[in-house]
Amino acid sequence: MISWGIIQTALELGLIYALVALALFLSYSMLNVCDLSTDGCYTLGCAVGSIVALSGHPVLAIFAAIFAGVLSGLITAFLQTKMGVESLLAGIIVNTGLYSINIGIMGKSTLSLNDTTTVFTVAKSLLADTFLADYYKLVVIFLFTVVVAVLLLLFLRTRLGLSIRATGNNPDMVRSSSINPSRMVMIGLCISGAITALAGCLIGEYNKTCDINMGTGMVTVALASLIIGETLFGKKNLSWRAVGVIVGACLYRILVGIAMRFQLPASALKLVSAIIVAVAISYPTLMKLVDLKQKKLAAKGKNLYRIMTVTFFCGAVLFVALAVVLSQFRPLFFLLTILSVIGTVWSALRDRKKGAAAVC
Repeated sequence: MISWGIIQTALELGLIYALVALALFLSYSMLNVCDLSTDGCYTLGCAVGSIVALSGHPVLAIFAAIFAGVLSGLITAFLQTKMGVESLLAGIIVNTGLYSINIGIMGKSTLSLNDTTTVFTVAKSLLADTFLADYYKLVVIFLFTVVVAVLLLLFLRTRLGLSIRATGNNPDMVRSSSINPSRMVMIGLCISGAITALAGCLIGEYNKTCDINMGTGMVTVALASLIIGETLFGKKNLSWRAVGVIVGACLYRILVGIAMRFQLPASALKLVSAIIVAVAISYPTLMKLVDLKQKKLAAKGKNLYRIMTVTFFCGAVLFVALAVVLSQFRPLFFLLTILSVIGTVWSALRDRKKGAAAVC
């Protein structure tokens, strides 16, 4: 059963992941730099924030984590711009080094914040006896995400922000305009690292725990959120793309939450995440292949989308029957049934859209 509690938790985690996706939006989409230090920087923010929070300063922990993220981005940019290391390798080197640094900061592999005051416990006290009392975590994370998104959009519209965007599009042109592209890369990666570390600090205070391996695969999650958002919202303008990134992160967490709800083993989380990422990344290419196949079949008087609609519908019926007969595999077949229903609706809408376009 999919309850509001599951959706709320997915939204809370999705908004935190949206911060990482916004950081990747700056470094990958705007600056055209593949920064693979995201995993380590995310854990760094959590480690620094947890240590400061344990000392009794939950709000100061936020700023300490941001500063640590700036240093991480600065080192990555230094290796890339001054030492001649490829961006891909620079991120891997920093990510590897951050593992030992994070262990050194934490003192052990896991930290517990169960008896520690966090920004969420502070918000819980402030919102007590109000209609938002049950949503204090969502309120805090939403405010952080909105503020970061607004500040990032405002920054990207400044002269410095435009220079960073131009560096990602055409570094040679930027260089000829007397703008130092290395400096732009440094500033962009420092901001990206700060946002990533902020997300790590928030997740640590949210879960009241910090684990050395918590950042593993975070760059994949952020990339999936970015691509899902761009697929759904397109690239109309900067603000629209940023909204798409946030919505994409929330949708990603909702999909994972729904998949995990079907009694799949915890070890399947990475597999579910990988499938979602693979589908999100390959969606534009798959659509081109499907449209090409549709054109070929249309020349023969056939309709690919109607064939897909019937196929998905039959698959849904088959999976329902299998769920009734094979009770031990019922959660898996229910999940496949939902996917088949989604496929049926998608192909039917696609057929209707193409049909309307043909009439026009």
